[in-house]
Amino acid sequence: QMQLVESGGGLVQSGGSLTLSCVAAGTTIEHYAIGWFRQAPGKEREQIACIGDSANIGDDGKPYYRDSVKGRFSISRDNAENTVTLQMVSLKPEDTAAYYCAARFGGTISTMTWDYSYWGQGTQVTVSS
Repeated sequence: QMQLVESGGGLVQSGGSLTLSCVAAGTTIEHYAIGWFRQAPGKEREQIACIGDSANIGDDGKPYYRDSVKGRFSISRDNAENTVTLQMVSLKPEDTAAYYCAARFGGTISTMTWDYSYWGQGTQVTVSS
């Protein structure tokens, strides 16, 4: 069993930055793809970034990013620390949501929520205008 714990959320002004962390316990993340998702009130959960394991970092060797966050968000992983980080800059009010990390065994990237077996409890990000 894997437990995931997110941290780093908070309240920030538009244009500001936050760094979210996802720390795994119970098993190593080495063979897992890790995705970051977000869910705003009244909206469906959507994936915003995903990083595969060392052998599956995207079709072109790069992580996946949702178009709306490309160039602003950056995902990285540290298998030794069992941690995946999401750096977010140039935040916008529309980025306001609960942010979740999730793990998918096998290491290949997927944008589908049902492909992920383990989920954290989420951390709230609020961007004021």
